[in-house]
Amino acid sequence: MDAATCAVETFGEEGPPVAAVLGLPALAHDYKVGMLAGASPWARATPPGGTVGAGHLSIESRSARAERLVGATSPVAGHVELHAMTVENGAMRMRPLDDGLEVAPGGHVEIKPGGYHLMFVDRKQPLREGEHVPLTLEIRKAGMVDVGPVVERVEASAPTGRGRQAGPDGDRTR
Repeated sequence: MDAATCAVETFGEEGPPVAAVLGLPALAHDYKVGMLAGASPWARATPPGGTVGAGHLSIESRSARAERLVGATSPVAGHVELHAMTVENGAMRMRPLDDGLEVAPGGHVEIKPGGYHLMFVDRKQPLREGEHVPLTLEIRKAGMVDVGPVVERVEASAPTGRGRQAGPDGDRTR
């Protein structure tokens, strides 16, 4: 099945969970849109008084053509930005990726602490450990997918797998 004819669907209806394909532990928030699959969306809890939060996940392409994560939205923030973090001359620098993030044909992208990340800007509410954050990713050709990351401890550097059940609306694609 090619990307143009691939229906937007959730794992469980077809094919192995992406966690198995990526060699990751099976965490309930695997998702698929078009020929892209992803696993383990999570966010860090936010400290009191903060106005931003960060989200992380992985994306794998099963397509022969490039795809691009071009945006994201969440009702918990005024807007969501995709950022890259780099170290230049010993100093950390963060910059928005205005053109999005390419996922190469057959490639894999990690959106994780210390690298690419989703920034919840002008947060409207705190991100509390154990809760799920409504989050919709926009993929240029494949469309939209709701991923519902679980919120981990503020000091987390990776998902723990705690609280991994379906988000408030379950795992959905549209």
